[in-house]
Amino acid sequence: MVRVDDADDITKCWLSPNELNLLESAAGEDGWKREIALQLMGRCGLRASEVSYPSDRHLRYSEEGDIWLFEIRGKNTKGGHRKIRDAWMPDHVAEDIHKYSREKGMNSSDSWVDVSTPSVRRWVKEAAHEVFNDLSEPRWQSVSSHDLRRSWATYHLVERQVDVRTMMSIGGWSDYSAIEPYLAEPTETRIGEAMRAGGTAE
Repeated sequence: MVRVDDADDITKCWLSPNELNLLESAAGEDGWKREIALQLMGRCGLRASEVSYPSDRHLRYSEEGDIWLFEIRGKNTKGGHRKIRDAWMPDHVAEDIHKYSREKGMNSSDSWVDVSTPSVRRWVKEAAHEVFNDLSEPRWQSVSSHDLRRSWATYHLVERQVDVRTMMSIGGWSDYSAIEPYLAEPTETRIGEAMRAGGTAE
């Protein structure tokens, strides 16, 4: 696992893209809907409470940006009413969503994941438990739904160095103080890349 912080009451975990693959596969063993739910959190940065919102009518391809975007009605980190934003979706997730929607014969207004927030959180715990059983790695028992969003944010902010304003827009953070905790320490891979790029002069 990329990193674990258990200094506070709540253990925080950061998963690598390959570890997200393991978790999504484990969830998929209990149904494609579960895998889609985990992709929406770990690949698109949704909160567990936002997973039940999007449907086909919310998904669109932006010719201008050459990207998939989808509407989310999510948490307003400044408080007050829920806030609408456009979230970003990787191409491979959009392909999975289209296949899933066609196979299930869904209408454009049918939510891809029509379950409660507690169910989404439980699915993550159950998938993490399956990975723990396969790998016998105790840290997997601490993985929560928010760790998927945490991993997504840190990967793009720290590893891919996506600018903060873009991440705030697609992730639904209203100000810098809300996103600052996701600016975690870089992984060893990122440190190596940064130092090699900087040359060897002392």
